[in-house]
Amino acid sequence: MASLKNDTLIRALLRQPTPYTPVWLMRQAGRYLPEYNETRRRAGSFLALCKTPSLAAEVTLQPLDRFPLDAAILFSDILTIPDAMGLGLHFAEGEGPRFERPLRDEAAIAALAEPDPAKSLRYVTDAIGEVRRALAGRVPLIGFCGSPYTLACYMVEGQASDDWRHVKLMLHQCPGLLHRLLRTNARSVAALLNAQIEAGVNVVMIFDTWGGSLSSAAYQEFSLRYIEEVLTQLKVGTGAARIPVIVFTKGGAPWLERIAATGCDCVGLDWTVDLGEARKRIGARAALQGNIDPAVLLASPEAVRREVERAIESFGSGAGHVFNLGHGVPQHTPPENVAALVSAVHELSPKFH
Repeated sequence: MASLKNDTLIRALLRQPTPYTPVWLMRQAGRYLPEYNETRRRAGSFLALCKTPSLAAEVTLQPLDRFPLDAAILFSDILTIPDAMGLGLHFAEGEGPRFERPLRDEAAIAALAEPDPAKSLRYVTDAIGEVRRALAGRVPLIGFCGSPYTLACYMVEGQASDDWRHVKLMLHQCPGLLHRLLRTNARSVAALLNAQIEAGVNVVMIFDTWGGSLSSAAYQEFSLRYIEEVLTQLKVGTGAARIPVIVFTKGGAPWLERIAATGCDCVGLDWTVDLGEARKRIGARAALQGNIDPAVLLASPEAVRREVERAIESFGSGAGHVFNLGHGVPQHTPPENVAALVSAVHELSPKFH
C-alpha cells in the first residue's frame, strides 16, 4: 500500500477514513470505448485480446487515460479457468461464450484437472506484470475470478441461459456430482487468485454472477459455501500489506448478512438494494461497493449526477463505501456519461467524509 500514490480504494475497502468516496466501474474497459474496439480489432478476437498480455494491459489502462478513476481492474474473463480445463471456449459474435464440451456426466467431471496458473494461465499473471509496470503505483490494480458456482453454470450449461436448466437439474438430481465440480472449481479459483496476488494485484474480487438465480437454501449450499472455501485458501496477508477481498453476488440482496459473515472485506451490491438499508444490515462487518443501475449511463449527464447524489446520500457519512455500478457499464454508454459519473462522485462525496 505504501507504494501507491492513490490508496483511497484500499482504505475504503478496509473501512478506514478517506477524503472522498473512491470510484471504479465494472466493465470500465469495454465496448463503449472506441479505443477498446480498435484494440480488439487488432487482437482479432475477444479471447485473443484476453490471452495477449500486452493488449490486455493496453485495454486495462485505457479507461484510466480518459477518466480519473481510483482503480484499474485487470482486463480478463471469468471463463479463463474452464477454458484452461479444456472445455473448448469460444465466443460466437453477438451470442456470448460457448463451450464445445459442456460437463453433463460423472466421467467428464471426474476427468477435470485444476489448471496450473503458472502454465495454462500464465497470460493472466503476465498481463498483471505489464499493467503494474505501466501504472507505476498510480492507483490500485484489482484482480478477479468468477465464483465456483457461476463457473459451474457455464461449464454444465455450455453457454449463458435464461433458466440454467442443466445445472439446476444436476443440483437436484445429482447434488454430489455438482459438489464434486464445485470443489474442483473452488481450488482452481483460489489458485488463480493467489497467483494474481503473487503477481502484484492490490485487491481481489469474486464475481458470483449467477448465485442470485438460486433458491435461498441452494445459494447457501452450492454458492456461498464454495466462496467461503475460496476465501479460506487465499493468501491475503495482514496489516498494511493486506489484500482486501470483495464478494459480489448479483441478485444477492436477501443474503447480504451471510455474505458479510464470510469474512470478506467488502460486499458488492447490485442496484436492487438501497445502500443505506444495506449499511444498516451489515453494520461494521464489511465495506460496501455499488450500486447505481448501469442503465442510467444511457441517459443524460444530469440524470447520472442525480443518481450519484442519491446513492452517496443513501450511504451517508463515514468510511467504507466504494462507488460503483450495480453491474457492468452497458455497451452503448456515451463515454461522456462515465466522465460525468466519476466527476460527480469526486465532487459530491467529500462532505460525507
